[in-house]
Amino acid sequence: MGNRFSGSIVIAPIVAVAAGAVISLSVSQTSAQAPVGPGPAQQTAVPNAAPLKTAWGEPDLQGIWTEEFDTPMQRPPRYGNQEFFTEQQRADLDKERSAILTRFATEREINGAYNAATFFTTKRTGARTSKIVDPPNGRFPALTPEGQKVAAADREYRLALLQATESCKNKLPGCAGGTYSATPSPRRFEAPPRYNPGRMNRHNGPEDNSLAERCLTGGLPEFGGATGSFRRIVQTPGGISIFYDVGQGQGWQRNIVMDGSPHLPASVRQWYGDSRGRWEGNTLVVDVTNFSPKTDVFGARENLHLIERWTRTGPTTLAYEVTVEDPTVWTRPWTVRQEFGRQSDEENRIYPEPRCLEGNYGLPGLLHARRVEEAAFAEGRGPNPDTLDHNTGGSLTQGNIPQDPLQQ
Repeated sequence: MGNRFSGSIVIAPIVAVAAGAVISLSVSQTSAQAPVGPGPAQQTAVPNAAPLKTAWGEPDLQGIWTEEFDTPMQRPPRYGNQEFFTEQQRADLDKERSAILTRFATEREINGAYNAATFFTTKRTGARTSKIVDPPNGRFPALTPEGQKVAAADREYRLALLQATESCKNKLPGCAGGTYSATPSPRRFEAPPRYNPGRMNRHNGPEDNSLAERCLTGGLPEFGGATGSFRRIVQTPGGISIFYDVGQGQGWQRNIVMDGSPHLPASVRQWYGDSRGRWEGNTLVVDVTNFSPKTDVFGARENLHLIERWTRTGPTTLAYEVTVEDPTVWTRPWTVRQEFGRQSDEENRIYPEPRCLEGNYGLPGLLHARRVEEAAFAEGRGPNPDTLDHNTGGSLTQGNIPQDPLQQ
């Protein structure tokens, strides 16, 4: 049980978007099944190599692509302005992270061990110290006063739902900034300050739960996560479609409009926004607006604006860069850069379409369990459900799960 890393990804199904074909990807835990060449950190573009083209003469971005290394979204403060790890730093981090994974697999002593062993993807440490490349410190820009106010209101509401629980009584990390009271907060009967996309300590209905628990996905921009992230690009003359396979079956398809037409009217809002693309040399540039206020990207919602750049850098490599802006949330735009490796078409030609089965079954069971607790308490049996922390392991409380050293 010494080294718990896969060479690339543990499990991730892919569904094709062309002609209704269905494909998916399954990679073994002991070796990387699918990459068709060296990973992005091992291969660089040939300066004068002729770009790959489709039969109709456009740059060819087609294939199944994924990030084959783990890179934190923000740069841990201890690395300052260091953009890339040294090889020794990467080796040390892999050793430390492997030890934690081994503990997950052998002891299974903590909340989250099931997810860690069954669903979570852990790859080797990437070359970059952060996905964010601008600002130069590799971290999110400061929030605007309006952004701070909205974030504080959301945090205060979520903490109020925890105030009568053991998490606040024992001053656990999930209640940081909150206070304990033996009396549950009356805010338990309030609606959230705005539409809820995340987990909270209340289960009155489906929308009290996270998007993932409802078998929904956060949408764009897709930066990957613990359960893997794949995208299959399919091109036709004048059209580009991308299928994203993310989470535990929360796959979704995106169509990029390439005819030069303007964005949809501002009154039309879509979960994945409105994507309008154009070619700048060999780079696909996509402008995305018109997001729904029900989606959330680090606090940004309907005012989110993305500018993506997709560039094929070699036979098995694809560079992705996205600039994210929302002047109501951040004081300046910020940019993420990722390098994707191509996966084997042959090995992924026939696989079942992913389905979010666990969420479809689990969410009704979760809601039913809360109703059972309430009925028992009303009959004088069992504790007050409002004093129980059902959010452990979620975005506010992490139980005893040790933090990934790559994020520290």
